[in-house]
Amino acid sequence: MPNPFDLKQTDAYQRWRDNKLASQPHQASDLIVDVADPRTLQTCERQALLQRCAVANMAIYRSPILLEDKSIARLLANQLGLHRLDGNWLADEDGISPIAVAAPVGDRPAFIPYTNRPIKWHTDGYYQPADRLIRGMVLHCVRPAKSGGETALMDHEMAYIALRDANPDWIAALMASDAMTIPERLDDDGIARPEQAGPVFSVHAQSGELHMRYTARTRSIVWKDDALTRQAVAFLEQLLGSDNPHVFRLQLSPGMGLVCNNVLHDRTGFDDDPKQPRLLYRARYLDRIAKPAHAGNSVKISEIYT
Repeated sequence: MPNPFDLKQTDAYQRWRDNKLASQPHQASDLIVDVADPRTLQTCERQALLQRCAVANMAIYRSPILLEDKSIARLLANQLGLHRLDGNWLADEDGISPIAVAAPVGDRPAFIPYTNRPIKWHTDGYYQPADRLIRGMVLHCVRPAKSGGETALMDHEMAYIALRDANPDWIAALMASDAMTIPERLDDDGIARPEQAGPVFSVHAQSGELHMRYTARTRSIVWKDDALTRQAVAFLEQLLGSDNPHVFRLQLSPGMGLVCNNVLHDRTGFDDDPKQPRLLYRARYLDRIAKPAHAGNSVKISEIYT
């Protein structure tokens, strides 16, 4: 079968690339779908979200539902084909993480998502083993910060295209099984998480879909020490720090949320209102978002945007 992510199949890549580039959104508002209630999507709302995810690996929903209810993220995810919730160790017992500035107790304050500090570009779960890759995610906004806390997004397939067009050897380097290593994490009882090495880009054997595992952080990460890997990482850092038209920045408001196939994202630092602190709910899944009934990379955002 044609595999656009096989460096030897240049014709398949060119066809996929051309369709991908022709279909992309031009601005963040192209990704927005208004929904009456994310817990019970109407057929047209669900299809609009799935179509955007098929084209850009992400969509933004906007709703009037302002409840502080974690089930919103879970129920929405289920309707989009996300069922295998990854309950990481910092999540609540239901597997969903409240992303807010944590009180100075327990483990959460030691991790940047639970502070008001900026978060560098990354994909979620980049430290997870190959059999537990985070492929889908919902991020639901209950309350924004008083100021700051802006989200930036980039489809990881667009990053792949930029790298491959610049130098296919960089893709080969980033697909190496030891391209990026996350050192072991220790706690009082010893090794809490073993060292995890793996590729940046990989292709899911069953679906043929591209997955990206990446973080721009410089601590607790070891890149393979060879020239091509260093060049590829430097190019990627420059790409994500540029005014690339495929980087979308937006502020999530109450009732809004992101659904995505674990695209690249970052967050600016923020200041909280002590009486109404920033709160988002994050649900991470081992599944990708389902395919729409009738859509593909050849469908343009302009043809589905309403």
